[in-house]
Amino acid sequence: MPQDNKPAKTPNPAPVTDQPSAKAPKTRAGKTRTKALGVQGLGSAVAVEKVDTEYLQTLMGYNARRAALSIIELFMERLAPYGLKPVDFSVMSTIHHNPGVTSRQLCATLNLLPPNLVGLIQSLESRGLIERQPHPHDGRALGLHASAKGQALMQQAEQTASDLELEKTAKLTAAERKTLLALLQKIYL
Repeated sequence: MPQDNKPAKTPNPAPVTDQPSAKAPKTRAGKTRTKALGVQGLGSAVAVEKVDTEYLQTLMGYNARRAALSIIELFMERLAPYGLKPVDFSVMSTIHHNPGVTSRQLCATLNLLPPNLVGLIQSLESRGLIERQPHPHDGRALGLHASAKGQALMQQAEQTASDLELEKTAKLTAAERKTLLALLQKIYL
């Protein structure tokens, strides 16, 4: 029977970390294999005292995402009593301020995919927050309107959102806040 001359496959070595894992085998010295591997071939092992993100901080996307995450975390916490997630809030606010807006307009304005909006609209309607009414100019379309319950909810929710944004941007002056909004909008509008 002919033998295969291919070398036997060896399992991938354990990843290099500072933390021992349950899977890391021990060496004779009692260290885990990952610690024994250290940073072989790279010189002596080093410890990072202060993480350098100087390059990342030069990137617009990184900074915008970090700022957004710090606000969204608080937003989700504060708007939970209203039963609104960020996308629900955006859709409800747009409907509240634009009575008769169509689903197509919502998708275009908020950069939403139609299949994602269908379930969201159904959910808001089943909660009694919005109503569908015939569109005055397009017989095939339905306009979306905030119900009285939806209007009352949005007045409270928008006040909560405004308050938390002021809180999260307290280090900015009113002029800086206005400038930041204008600059961010220049990027995506």
